[in-house]
Amino acid sequence: MTVEPIRSRTKIRQMYHYLNGRDPKYGVLFKFGLNTGLRISDILPLKVKDIYNENGDFRDYLILDEQKTSKEKKIKLNTAIRKTLNAYIEQQQMKDDDYLFPSRKGGHIGRVQAYRVLKEGAEALGIENFGTHSLRKTWGYWTYKISKYNIGLIMDTFNHSSQSITLRYIGVSQDQKDELYSLVQF
Repeated sequence: MTVEPIRSRTKIRQMYHYLNGRDPKYGVLFKFGLNTGLRISDILPLKVKDIYNENGDFRDYLILDEQKTSKEKKIKLNTAIRKTLNAYIEQQQMKDDDYLFPSRKGGHIGRVQAYRVLKEGAEALGIENFGTHSLRKTWGYWTYKISKYNIGLIMDTFNHSSQSITLRYIGVSQDQKDELYSLVQF
């Protein structure tokens, strides 16, 4: 099974509400992945202090070393995720050293638990071909569309070596193939 991006804004909204209703941390995790394009393994270990400075203001950038590539990643958090994080951190009364996505067992939730809950939400809403990479792929897919097909920038953000890899990764090549089949009808 190839993991796909979520191509429906309605499904994205429904998924957020489903996850948020289950536990706000899963709603925030979902939104965080959609708004940053980060891998789940890079999101889960984040702490409050990675997002906010000592004065309680947002840092200019979220800076982290990607687990998979060991490359430094620098992300300017957008308004949507900042609002979500502010409300969540305040509601949960989190401190600087707290994990954004804490586990009840201590530390932060793991990949398997994150996958289990996200997958459960996707299944409940009829979202097919969903996996943890769907968040990253959804960011890439929607950024590609909204940026008027600026594949070079997305390719660079994902550290891919070619445009075809990025297009395949975000599911655009399949969309384009599907469109071809509807163009010619006898």
